[in-house]
Amino acid sequence: MLITGGGSGIGQACVLRILAEGGHVVAADISADGLGDTTARAGAHGSRLSTVVMDVGDEGSVQAGVGAASERLGGLDTLVNAAGILRSSHLTQTTLADFEQVLRVNLVGTFLVTREAIGALHAGNGPAVVNFSSTSAHFAHPYMAAYAASKGGVLAMTHSWAMEFAKAGIRFNSVQPGSISSGMTDGTGSSRQSVGPGLPEDADFALFGKVAPMLPLAGGQIFASPDAVAGVVAMLGSDDAHFITGTEVRIDGGAHM
Repeated sequence: MLITGGGSGIGQACVLRILAEGGHVVAADISADGLGDTTARAGAHGSRLSTVVMDVGDEGSVQAGVGAASERLGGLDTLVNAAGILRSSHLTQTTLADFEQVLRVNLVGTFLVTREAIGALHAGNGPAVVNFSSTSAHFAHPYMAAYAASKGGVLAMTHSWAMEFAKAGIRFNSVQPGSISSGMTDGTGSSRQSVGPGLPEDADFALFGKVAPMLPLAGGQIFASPDAVAGVVAMLGSDDAHFITGTEVRIDGGAHM
């Protein structure tokens, strides 16, 4: 399995979950330090983990990284596109560079990695792709228009590819996390591909009432652990989901019922 964004947050949680279930993983991330942290956390499972430094927004880096991952794994059965960034600002204060960077990493990055991996997936065993959309693709998340646009694009691409490759037996699904603790939500990400939201200083927090989870979390927390997403990703990438394709799973504690 190849997992992008594997150096922090939800991507790292996915790496550790698959390793715990006995899988072999190549974790990719733009941050070598982040990948080092993932390797350290893998502990006894580290013998089944390999890492590759890769910038999903750079075509050459993706070509080299996916090639290296396929070689190390002896092929590719599952791809998880977890790498992403988040920028938050008022519309009038959003620069074109910031808007384009979010699209470049989240949307174009998902396209590039999938395009380069599809050949190996054709030869894979029960091949599957799990993309990362977001609850923002369907529901209003204030100050995050660029992020929402990128994740809406990922959602649409996932459906398109699911149809295109159905006869080849390659499954495409996406997860839609919401209210999940990660490098993007707490600002502790290891790289520019996992950057905190940086809400405007005058942000109206009353606008976030609609995105609060309904299910209770321990200690009154408002963000669930990344493990809540990793378990779903593990299922969608496994044979347990052999009859699931072209859909999305919302993981938000009931915030958008």
